[in-house]
Amino acid sequence: MSEQLLIMLAFMESSGTLAPFMFVLFHVIRQFMFIPVALVCIAGGILFGSFLGTLYSMGGLLLLSAVFYFCIGKMPGTHAKLMKIKYKWFGRYTKMTVGQIAVLRLIPFFHYQLLNICLLERRPDFKGFMKGAFATNLPLAFFYTVFGEFITHFTPGMATIIILSLCLLFYLLREKIVIVTWEEFFSHQKEQSKNPC
Repeated sequence: MSEQLLIMLAFMESSGTLAPFMFVLFHVIRQFMFIPVALVCIAGGILFGSFLGTLYSMGGLLLLSAVFYFCIGKMPGTHAKLMKIKYKWFGRYTKMTVGQIAVLRLIPFFHYQLLNICLLERRPDFKGFMKGAFATNLPLAFFYTVFGEFITHFTPGMATIIILSLCLLFYLLREKIVIVTWEEFFSHQKEQSKNPC
C-alpha cells in the first residue's frame, strides 16, 4: 500500500468515532493523492469489517460522484480532456451501458473519473446519474472490501483469468446498436478534413 494510505489509516484508527466520517471524506480526497479506489475499499474492510467497510465506501464513492457531477460542468478543460480519452479508448459514438461501467470499475487500473464521464453521458440528469453511480459503485465497494484480503493472494494466472472474464462480461453487456445523426456524422467528417492529423 502507498505511504499516504498507511498514514491515513493509522490516523483514522486513532480517531475513534470520527473514523467513519474521515474515511468517507478520504474517498473524495484520495484522487488528489493518486491512490486507487480499490486500495481505499480494501482498507475500509480492514478498518471496519466487511459490512461497515462496504457501507462507508459506498457513502464515500457516492459523495465523490455527487462532487464530480456538480464540478465537471465548471471545468470545461477537464471535461474536454476526459472526453478525448473516452473517444480514444472507446470510440466517438460508443455509449457504455451501466453494466459495462460497473464491470470496468472492478478493473483496478481504469480511470474512475473517465467512467463517471461515461455515466454522465448515459444519464445526464442528477437523479439518474446518482442511481447509476449507486449501481456501478456497489459491486466495486463490495468486491474490494469483502474479498480484498484474498485478492492479494491470487496467483498471476488467477488474476489474468479474472481480468479476462471481466473483459468478456464488458463485451457481452455492450449496447448492440449505435445511432448517429446526420449532423453529428457530417460535422465530425468536416472536423477531420480540417485537421488531418
